[in-house]
Amino acid sequence: MFRRRIQIKTAEQLELMRAAGLVVARTLAVLREAARPGVSTGELDALAEATIRSEGAVPSFKGYQGFPATICASVNDRVVHAIPSRDEVLSDGDLISIDCGAILDGWHGDSAITVPIGDVEPDLLEMLRVVEDSLWAGIAAARPDGRLTNISHAIETTIRDLGPYGIVEGYGGHGIGTEMHQEPHIHNHGRAGRGPRMTVGMAFAIEPMITWGSPEVVELDDGWTVVTLDESVAVHVEHSMAICDDGIWVLTAFDGGRERLGDLVTARQR
Repeated sequence: MFRRRIQIKTAEQLELMRAAGLVVARTLAVLREAARPGVSTGELDALAEATIRSEGAVPSFKGYQGFPATICASVNDRVVHAIPSRDEVLSDGDLISIDCGAILDGWHGDSAITVPIGDVEPDLLEMLRVVEDSLWAGIAAARPDGRLTNISHAIETTIRDLGPYGIVEGYGGHGIGTEMHQEPHIHNHGRAGRGPRMTVGMAFAIEPMITWGSPEVVELDDGWTVVTLDESVAVHVEHSMAICDDGIWVLTAFDGGRERLGDLVTARQR
């Protein structure tokens, strides 16, 4: 049942996804460099669209179910899906989650980074380190014949072991391929050993998000922006990855995941 619903890619199709993933990686690298005090989230959005289109790709987000922008730009207590604006200017001490997607030759790449702006409080930088560690733990748990919730459990236990952070529920990772959002939904919490068995050719976007305070969130009236109910700061990161016959391939990481995953990565990235 599940394998009919989860898209299985060939090695050649994963190569195409890698090309789309690198467009996203290069775009996020440009945005990381550009994000600084005095820059608006609307300016970052325009830069993202120009960068993606300059590579012959198309923004995944723009027009998706009516979303009006190329990136989601979620500052401080905004968790995900915030709409960028020329009126929203970054300030010293902010944290901004930048979520970006691109379509190239019909295949999607999707990734997110959280960027510290100027001088950010050490405790918030530590929270960012924790969410990044949980992302890589989740990626490392994606193995052939393993159960899908092994990813969820690895993310949750990493976060729980490293601090008293809130783990946002109701939002999480997803399958990715010829559509940006595919089956399955991947929770950022849960018991291991449940759900469909993973297999070679599956590709997932894994995206943990945590908060400094309560994990409770609410969607604003714009129908997109998700914020923490207690106005505490949130962080969010994401990579697209694939299960290959000889290891894991992080499609939106320049090194394919080699630095963080070592010999777990596919031989082409060792």
